[in-house]
Amino acid sequence: MIARRGLLEMLALALLSTTLSASAADRPIRIAFVDTGNTGRSITAEALAAAVISHQHLNALVISRAVALNPYNIHPEENFVTLLRERAIDITPHVAAQFGPAEAKFSDLILTMTAAHKAWVIEHFPETKEHVFTLAEFATGKDEEVLDAFGKPMAFYKTVLGQLDGLVEAAIIKATTKH
Repeated sequence: MIARRGLLEMLALALLSTTLSASAADRPIRIAFVDTGNTGRSITAEALAAAVISHQHLNALVISRAVALNPYNIHPEENFVTLLRERAIDITPHVAAQFGPAEAKFSDLILTMTAAHKAWVIEHFPETKEHVFTLAEFATGKDEEVLDAFGKPMAFYKTVLGQLDGLVEAAIIKATTKH
């Protein structure tokens, strides 16, 4: 029993030292998508990014978070659920979460939906200043905000999804080729 435990400890230490010695380029780039409540744009961006990452076998991890979490509104917006379901993407298990110190510390790239979201992240977590961008700014270099479909008709959600489609894929490709 003791010999087996010692062997397991040695294997664990070897694995840990290998993991710690791996360069940042060997680990996945960690990307956080951020919007107001984490029930619409950011979760949709996360889901689209995960699909791109999976289909193209890219080395990245994605999450989504809120700058102003409403604890009474934590489930994905139905219109985005419907639109993504048509693509065989299920976001129904998602529960909104607040952006906080752990996300600031562990995210390599923070992509916000608007300049106001970006300003909030930088104000609350100044150490992120060098790696927080609006999604459009990072993806295309343009000063463009992702529209907010909350409470609008399905046609508007389709417009926002179209906007996210192009921006998210471009951002993921750019982030994974730079990393």
